[in-house]
Amino acid sequence: MPNFAYKARDAQGRAVSGVMEGLSDEAVARQLGSAGMTPLEIAEETVEVSIGDQISASLGLDRPTRVDLMLFTRQMYALTRAGVPITQALRRLSQTSRNALLGKTMLAMNEELEAGRDLATAMSRHPKIFGPLISAIVRVGEESGRIDEAFLRLNEHLEREQKVVEQVKTAVRYPMIVIGFVIVAVFILMSVVIPEFAKLYGSFNVELPLPTRILIAVSNFFSTWWWLIIAVMGGAVWGLRAYVQTDEGRLRWHSLQLRIPIIGSIVLRASLARFARAFAMATRSGVPILQALAVVAMAVENDVIARKLMGMRSAIERGEGLARAAAGQDFFTPLVLQMLTVGEETGQIDEMLVEVADFYEREVDYDVRNLNDLLQPLLTVIVAGIVFVLALGVLLPMWDLVKLARQ
Repeated sequence: MPNFAYKARDAQGRAVSGVMEGLSDEAVARQLGSAGMTPLEIAEETVEVSIGDQISASLGLDRPTRVDLMLFTRQMYALTRAGVPITQALRRLSQTSRNALLGKTMLAMNEELEAGRDLATAMSRHPKIFGPLISAIVRVGEESGRIDEAFLRLNEHLEREQKVVEQVKTAVRYPMIVIGFVIVAVFILMSVVIPEFAKLYGSFNVELPLPTRILIAVSNFFSTWWWLIIAVMGGAVWGLRAYVQTDEGRLRWHSLQLRIPIIGSIVLRASLARFARAFAMATRSGVPILQALAVVAMAVENDVIARKLMGMRSAIERGEGLARAAAGQDFFTPLVLQMLTVGEETGQIDEMLVEVADFYEREVDYDVRNLNDLLQPLLTVIVAGIVFVLALGVLLPMWDLVKLARQ
């Protein structure tokens, strides 16, 4: 929290000044008033931020990870279940938090609670830290008097998501390493090795085959303009990241993710599992269906699916049933539609969606664990193609030179 320099008068009318930590100047004024002082002037102190901290903040590197939130929800569940007041729990956890920004956020939330706000409202004022799903579940837990159960369900939800993320990282680590080494090897060959072969072939003063001439031309471009290639690639990556941050770019990127061979099917089923699990948790916690759809749409982390969910919400507002509204979006699989229909008829939507989530999570778990087996043939073809082109360009002139020597 920021520091504020203040000037005030105490109960005897004497002038006092100092520095106090607070969420805002109003919060500092309330603290001074509760201490029996009349504030005269309050100004926030400017703190110099290092360039490294500025870069980290701009890139979002200082934000708490999912693991940090898992630890936070687990600790809040344990403390609230033990009967510890929320303000005291937040104050304790802020002192032991592994993430500095999360610790500051907990102190800010604690101050808002002391000012009379509820925990869900305090969380919703920090959307970059706590997503809409977390705030909605906590609000329901507060209203129902089961705040400890709300934190337990959030912890279980975050643990499932973290498991899928770790599985995906493990599966794509090997292909990414292979692709990285191939790129580095091709760059070295084009910049260092091929130019030496070009000098050797040029000394024989013979016409080179077309593949070799193309390879030497590309190599000359690499060796001359390597710095430009790196700059263009870096600019392209930066421009792509900036475009993906826009609404249109993010929508196109999420749509592309769903159409990528092999990967797209996994992303789709993982997104359906996340929707089913989050929607079941929200409805089971007592969140109204319309609010649950809006919350899950913001928490599903895919704009294409989010728009489908908001389309469902609009259809329900027009009077359609949940299953019919889902069928009208031309997105959900027959399994999801069938479970929604059964759940709507029996009044057990949450239980049916939990079954859907369990089914798709098992499928995604199996496919992710076998992702290497699915990607290895593709990687083999790519590497073999690159090796074939390079070998063809290098060895063809040698074959011609051998024939000339025999003649």
